[in-house]
Formats: sequence, structure tokens, C-alpha cells
Amino acid sequence: MALLQSAPAAVRATGLPPGRRPGPAHWLPLLPLLATVLLLAAPLPAGDGLGSRGPAPADLASAALVLFVAFRLLRTRARPLTPAAALVLALPVAALALATVTAADPAAALPGLVRHLQVFVLVPAAVLLSLRDARDVRLLAAALVALAVVQGALGLHQYATATGASYMGENIRAVGTFGPTDVMGMATVVAYGLLAAAAIALLPPPNAPHWLRPAALALAAALAVPLALSFSRGAWIATAAAGTVVLALTGLRRAVKTLAVLAAAVVVLVGGLGAGSQLISERVGSITRVTEAPDRSVTDRYAMWAAAGSMWRQSPATGVGLKGFPAHRDGHASIGLSSAADTAGAGFAFRHQPLLSPHNMYLLILSEQGLIGLTAFAGGWAAILTAGVVRLARLVRERRAPGRHGRRPATAGDCGLIAVALMLWQTVDFLYADIGGPSTVLTGVVLGLAAWWALAPAAGATGVAGAAVTGREATTAA
Repeated sequence: MALLQSAPAAVRATGLPPGRRPGPAHWLPLLPLLATVLLLAAPLPAGDGLGSRGPAPADLASAALVLFVAFRLLRTRARPLTPAAALVLALPVAALALATVTAADPAAALPGLVRHLQVFVLVPAAVLLSLRDARDVRLLAAALVALAVVQGALGLHQYATATGASYMGENIRAVGTFGPTDVMGMATVVAYGLLAAAAIALLPPPNAPHWLRPAALALAAALAVPLALSFSRGAWIATAAAGTVVLALTGLRRAVKTLAVLAAAVVVLVGGLGAGSQLISERVGSITRVTEAPDRSVTDRYAMWAAAGSMWRQSPATGVGLKGFPAHRDGHASIGLSSAADTAGAGFAFRHQPLLSPHNMYLLILSEQGLIGLTAFAGGWAAILTAGVVRLARLVRERRAPGRHGRRPATAGDCGLIAVALMLWQTVDFLYADIGGPSTVLTGVVLGLAAWWALAPAAGATGVAGAAVTGREATTAA
């Protein structure tokens, strides 16, 4: 299947004639998408004594985004999805429907069906259809970085003033606005912003100002501090893995230089955190000691992983049904599993947080949806990631090689690097986390961005400095 489109189609995708700079009307269709991202910086609705809350503002914005895109498609009667994109988005729908109807209590599974459709189908499809060219992707990346800066700054304040979530007896864990019941929320947001900034520093847009690369690199190094203070081992591992891979994709020499600069900056910044540096060192060391002297959180995670595997063996094809893990947990878990985790701080009173998932997205799907569900979801993610890496590698090679008349080809390689980095982070992080909490909506945004880069025909044909490509530029880029 051809992934690149002709020049006239590329120009139509931008909605502008060649050479025309975008006006306010051009950005209007992006407002629901940008609101979905930026509203995660707003304080969350107050919950009751058990920590339950109403719909988060970002979730409401994502619903508006889906409705906006659906209305636009109905009005234009367009068929914008390629067969590959339609297949990747349709497979999870079929798997979710099967897991719902085969669940022991289909009515109880309906909330899980709605949430999974939102995160893995509707929001990604809406993002895929909202992004038209490199300008849109760069604006979305800027929104992710801005959100990371806001949440990261709040996390630093929480650490400095001991107003964060409880960790090792002190209220110093940086959690941003997400609270102690969603400790992965701030870590996820900051990791997204860090990787987006690093991608821009590694592969800046064509004709970007000279200050953009050092500014983006400095911002990525600064965001490493609140990420470290989140004390989230899963986020650290995912960020390191995604960063290493995208560095290698842009060239080994550049990778070595960038890693050296980032390492020096992190040492200088984290070294000034006092007692926090010791806690971070201990947390990093615990990653390699999980089989020798695991802490309670690791023991509970292993027990829940084993329970998820036992549920799958009970129903290999379809699993125990959506939202079935909590109901079947005690019947499959060992007696060493704690019933809840202790949470406190960041404006919340002490409470026991029930352990309702295995904290591994792949095992959650396997236990609740069986092999059919895991094949549909993981197969689609693997297809998106593979196609995205292939396209990115091709454009990076073209960017290095001189184009016609000595010019380098006009590509949107920076957009591809952002998409691949975020998708890599998500697939690795799913080994240590699953969906849950207000920040989950960003998972759908990342999947949509990665699908746009991997599967949308216009992704490889947008050109220099965000301008609509001309026929000559599209031919060179292709």
C-alpha cells in the first residue's frame, strides 16, 4: 500500500493553496484536540471521601473532539481512512464487543467497553482525522510540551514544599494535579513532553530558527527532574528505552553526543536535590533488585501478574470479560497479595487504594479479553509502530542525502520522530501500567498521532517549515 500521496492530494490535505500561510480559520478545527491536551493542566473535580470524581475536563473535551470530527465527516460525506487505518481501528472494536457479550455480567462490562472505545478507537480516530499536515502535528507537540512544563513545575513545587504524595514517609512525590491515586499521571505527561522536546532537538523542522535546538534540548533536560521526582520506575524505563531508540534512528554519532549532554545536565540538576538524590538512587537500584529483595509494591505486582495469567488459562480465547479482573482477582491471586495500597498527601487524606488491575496493559487485555483481544490490540499497535519506524527511517535517510540541485528534501521527519518516540514510550510503559485516571485520554491522543504518521497518506508529504508543499517538493520528499 502506498503511504505517500501525490502533490495535489497533499495540497488538498492542508486546505491551503501553495505558499499561503495559515490563518486563524485553519487552526479552528484543532481547538477540540488542543483543549483535550491542555485541559489536563486544570485542577480535577473534587471527589468524595473515597476519591471518586466526576468526568475530568479532558475527557469531556475528548468527547467534544469525537463529536466535532463525526459531524464534519457527516457534513462532507468523506471517506478519509485508508484500508490499513480502518482495519487497525476496527479490530479492537470487534474484540471489545466479543469480550462484552461473553462476560459473566455483560451489564457490568459496559463501562469498560465505553472506556476502551474512547481510549483505543474513538479518540485515536478523531486525532488521526484532525491532523492534516506537519503544522498541526507541531502545534500538538507544543501543547504536549506546555502541559509537561505546567505539571512538571507543580511537581517541583510539591517536592520543594513537601506538599506532594506520600513516599517513604514524606510528602515529596511529584504528582502534579493528578493526586496520589494517579501517581502515573504527572509522570506520563512529563515523559511525553520530554520526548517531544528531545525529538525536536534531534531533528528540528526544516528552516527552524537556530535557537530552537538548544532550547528544546535544555527543556528536555529540565523536564527530566520532575520525571525523576515522580519516583515512577515504569516511566523511567519507558523514557530511557524510547529515548535510546529514537536517538539511534537519528544517527549513532549524534546519539552519543546527545546522551552525554543529557546525562551531564541530569547529574547537575538532580545533584542539587539534596536528600531527593539519595531516594532517586535507591529507587533506581530497586529496579535491579526486584527478584532478590522486592518491596511490597513489586510483590503485589507479581501477584497480580500471576492472577492475570491464571484468569487467561481459565478462558484462553475470550478471557473473563471486560471489568472482570477485580471480580476474579481473589480467586486467582496468592495469599501474599495485599488488598489495597496506601495513598496519602497532595491534598488527600490517608486511604487504602484497592488494587483492581494487574498494572500491565497486555496482561489486563489477556485476562479480560483473551488471545483474541490481545491479538487485536497488540497486533494493531505493532503495525502502527513498525510502519512508523519504517517511514521515519526512510525520511531520515532522505534528509541526510542531498536532493535535487544540492537541496535537502523537504520532509516532516521531526513529526515522525515525535510520533515514534511517544508510541515507543507507550508500548514499553504498558509493561508496567494500564489505563486508568484522567491522564488516560492522552493515550488515545498518542495512538492517534502515531497512526497518522504511520498510516495517513499525507504524513510523508508535508513540507518545509510547515508550509504546504508544492509539486516539486512533494516529488522530492517522496
